[in-house]
Amino acid sequence: MDFRTPEQMGISSRHVLNFYKELDYWHLSTHAVILSRGNHFFSECYYAPFHKDFQHRMYSTSKSFVSIAIGFAEEEGLLSLDDPLCKFFPEYKHLNQHKTTIREMLQMRTSMDASGTGWFKARTEDRAAYYFAKNPQKHAGTAFYYDSTGSFMLGSVVEQVTGMPFLDYLKKKVLNGIGFSKDSTCLKCPGGHSWGDSGVLCTARDLWLFARFVLNGGTWEGKRYLNEKYVKDATTPSTPTNPYGFGDMHDLQGYGYQFWGAPRGCFATLGMGNQVSFCDPAHDFIFVINSDNQGNSNAYEQIFRALYHNIIDHLGDPLPEYPEALAELNEYLATRKLFTLYESPTSPMSAKISGKTFLCDESESGIKWFRLDFEGDEGKLTYENAQGEKCMTFGFGHNVFEKFPEEGYSDLVGSVRCPGNYYNAAFSADWPAEDTLRVRVQIIDKYFANLSMLFCFRDENTVTLRMEKKAEDFLDEYKGLVNAKAK
Repeated sequence: MDFRTPEQMGISSRHVLNFYKELDYWHLSTHAVILSRGNHFFSECYYAPFHKDFQHRMYSTSKSFVSIAIGFAEEEGLLSLDDPLCKFFPEYKHLNQHKTTIREMLQMRTSMDASGTGWFKARTEDRAAYYFAKNPQKHAGTAFYYDSTGSFMLGSVVEQVTGMPFLDYLKKKVLNGIGFSKDSTCLKCPGGHSWGDSGVLCTARDLWLFARFVLNGGTWEGKRYLNEKYVKDATTPSTPTNPYGFGDMHDLQGYGYQFWGAPRGCFATLGMGNQVSFCDPAHDFIFVINSDNQGNSNAYEQIFRALYHNIIDHLGDPLPEYPEALAELNEYLATRKLFTLYESPTSPMSAKISGKTFLCDESESGIKWFRLDFEGDEGKLTYENAQGEKCMTFGFGHNVFEKFPEEGYSDLVGSVRCPGNYYNAAFSADWPAEDTLRVRVQIIDKYFANLSMLFCFRDENTVTLRMEKKAEDFLDEYKGLVNAKAK
């Protein structure tokens, strides 16, 4: 990879700037962006504190990595796409007969519906065994339903036939050869298999390398690693995904083998929170974004519309250099930071409540009491819950970066508590109304999440705390309503 100006790549710096500004207009929580044509980057931006070496959780983009691993295993003769899943797990045949083929699982035509198997709630000790213990919910090979558990099982198939973690297998087959980070990894699931449907951690540049390899049809710098037929089949929609025929741009175009179709013959990998690699064969264009917009149901639509309107619609032949526009673009990108709540003047309420202790009614959160203290452009929330006394510091108009105070959430193994583990987080706040304090927490670690805490005051002595969280399998102590009164 190397760097060129947008104009050299056939687009104005002004259009690129407008693209970034549109992302920011929607208050998206963007972490990293790469724009390229061929092997040339024409824009790369990291929203501080993110940086080019950050190993970002890719969530369901991991599924596309699993698909390519399946392709290599098929090419080696280790499996056939027409093999039934149960062939690779004979020890579970007594539990259930899962006759879904590998091809049908790649197409999300599994025997499970969209709810999957609910393994987080079950706290199972072996996710593969739990999958087979569930009764099929529909005929295999029929309707599309987004089944993450099926993607996990595909990764487990790769590990069964190769005898190694699926990402290690991919590194051996291709990733090491194209410059993928040696320290990239994948989280594990209970039972020992890789969390192949959600757990890949790698850099934004790594994701670009993977997308470039796929857009190349399985080659890199003239060397063929994977047969072109599998890559073509994987990235060509073969399964309808939208029952109505209208809706979001990202789910209207159909599904291949763990790859999504996109408008105008494009395809993409998509992960929760908006982990995207987007490939446009007609323009030899790749777009990568890492972010965490959990809770924003419109985020994919906002990102894709910004991409098509500002970038894809304007890609063409090289343009004359435009130094002024390029300087303006670079100046804008140099100031990008992680989303923070909007700077707002201190509410008159803050002086009335600062330092007061509020005693809480019984609630599902288990918060017993809390106190808010304000000083300058920062505030502090001190509270007590089942784990004891805790504290969060938040900024007005800026993020405060510190550990989220809840202890013991999962680390390297999903849904398994890890004593002593704390997640990195960013804390900001604003006053959207004189009687309402809003605190936004962004978890930015191996696991990502958004937490909203709204302190809604009836008067200086009476408050309802409303908490909402968007997180895969944690923050359950931080949701619901808490009524409290001053001590």
